[in-house]
Amino acid sequence: MYNFALQTQSELKNRISQQYRADEASCIQNLINILEWDASEDGRIREIASLLVEKVRSRRIKGKGIDALMQEFKLSTLEGVSLMCLAESLLRIPDNYTQNQLIKDKLQDGAWLSHTHNANFFVNASSWGLAITGGLLKTPTKDTLSSSLLSTLAKWGEPVIRRAMTSAVRFMGDQFVMAESMARALETAVAMEARGYQFSYDMLGEAALTHEDAQKYMQSYVDAIHLVGKENSGRGVIKGPGISVKLSALHPRYTRSQRYRVMHELYPRLKHLILLAKQYQIGIFIDAEEAEYLEISLDLLEKLLLDKDILGFNGLGFVIQAYQRRAPAVIDYVIDLADKAGCRIMVRLVKGAYWDSEIKQSQLDGQLDYPVFTRKFYTDLSYLACARRLLSAQDQIYPAFATHNAFSVAAISVMGEGKEFEFQCLYGMGETLYESVLGRENLNISCRVYAPVGAYDTLLAYLVRRLLENGANSSFVHQLVDPSISIESLVANPLSLVERAAGKANPNLLKPGLIYPDGRINSRGIDLSDELILAQLEQELNKHAAKSYKAYSLLPDYAVADEGWSAVNNPAQLSQVVGQVQRATLAEVELALVNAQLAFPLWSGLAVSERARFILCFADLLEQNQAEIINLLVSEA
Repeated sequence: MYNFALQTQSELKNRISQQYRADEASCIQNLINILEWDASEDGRIREIASLLVEKVRSRRIKGKGIDALMQEFKLSTLEGVSLMCLAESLLRIPDNYTQNQLIKDKLQDGAWLSHTHNANFFVNASSWGLAITGGLLKTPTKDTLSSSLLSTLAKWGEPVIRRAMTSAVRFMGDQFVMAESMARALETAVAMEARGYQFSYDMLGEAALTHEDAQKYMQSYVDAIHLVGKENSGRGVIKGPGISVKLSALHPRYTRSQRYRVMHELYPRLKHLILLAKQYQIGIFIDAEEAEYLEISLDLLEKLLLDKDILGFNGLGFVIQAYQRRAPAVIDYVIDLADKAGCRIMVRLVKGAYWDSEIKQSQLDGQLDYPVFTRKFYTDLSYLACARRLLSAQDQIYPAFATHNAFSVAAISVMGEGKEFEFQCLYGMGETLYESVLGRENLNISCRVYAPVGAYDTLLAYLVRRLLENGANSSFVHQLVDPSISIESLVANPLSLVERAAGKANPNLLKPGLIYPDGRINSRGIDLSDELILAQLEQELNKHAAKSYKAYSLLPDYAVADEGWSAVNNPAQLSQVVGQVQRATLAEVELALVNAQLAFPLWSGLAVSERARFILCFADLLEQNQAEIINLLVSEA
């Protein structure tokens, strides 16, 4: 029998599974119903949002770091695309030759010197690094100071090229990463805490590939909790600093197919971290990852909340991504969990950082639909609807709204009047908005900074997500500091954009099964992270599990013997016997060859090697070894 370790799901959990890849239009209508938008507040929200944008622009700040860089190097330009490719690739290329080729390919045609007149020091420094590196790869054509400088630097050779480019990318990364060590991060935080910020620290690192990786990440989390806990000084889970943990970093087989191992090997590690956080009374968030991990993450969350050693701890947090179509169902489930556990769960609402990979993976797998919304303003609508639902459950949820969008900040401030919540922003990216509003009495603004900590060799994946998320022309962070974009368009209500689109999917993004031209249908995959599909698959497979299959020769007049049968086991579960096989003898092979010559006249014209290749395809069904078969063919030839 097949056993996929299926769990008996509650109605709320079933709703999450049902909404995994639900029809986008129906999801949009559900969001509109949840939001219950009060049109009378529309003007007030737009006024607050406009003031926030004007405040940023009046100070003529293009950001201290990545805001300025992404405005200068737009992803619609050759330089912007080149920069993205480099950031995505350079730091993970191990050999010098490939690094040189990548740099040559992406930099030599960029007009980098045209960007060195920016008033922002960060942009100028990055531009000169890129200009020098790019110029080293081609011969200057004009006798200018810049070309002379590049000609001189060209004599330094390829090591300088690599070092200059790596330094430029690392300089960018430095704007996202608070410090290389937790001790240094806590020191850096002091000045920002004095201005009203709070912090949630994240140890940089991606999914563990080995148990050694998992142990390393585990120890880094343990050390970080001790340091942050001592720094907390009794401020509690809301007023003090916190920690975020990535579950895929704690176990190399963090997948639905390995549910038993996740629950028996990963869970004790996670529980240990939660108990440490409880000891220090600091908040600890379970970070969000790709859609395929959501339901098993919720299983872990439920087990933690109902654990007798953790019961009553109000510092356990969970991250929910609004771009997933099932986000409202997840919120309902988490609220219900809090009720059952008799505690208050901290929920960080984000828009989502894996959109590109979710789309591509769904296309590769040939799924029925996408798990995320296909238009940005659909995600914006989902964010507001989810915020409304979270704010309505104050006894069960402490909401944290992670956003850099002025309209979202204004709308949530109005919706949340008189309620307890906080805003969050990413380190190095939210200053263009929150520096202007932090501490204003007329807005309910409290901001926590999500601050990555770690060495540069763990930076890459995080850096790429941030560049993709905020470098796109549609990004609010990108548009906020662009004076050519009107304030009216920046503070547009996403509901009006949704109504204009009539809930239709992005016309430039076909469903996964229809991505090929000329009507060619994509091959259909099976989503092994979907609990409902797994239940259906288990049921269908078990219909055949009770049958006993027998394999034997198809030769005419073949006499099936009562003896000589061998068991065939399921390679994925060796204790399961699929059936039995009766292997052919050498005499039966000779008879098959004779029959083949009679039935297929071309057989006699085949070369020995071709006959051998044909026969050896079935060698595992024979009692004789390959050498005997080859000798038979040679003698026949």
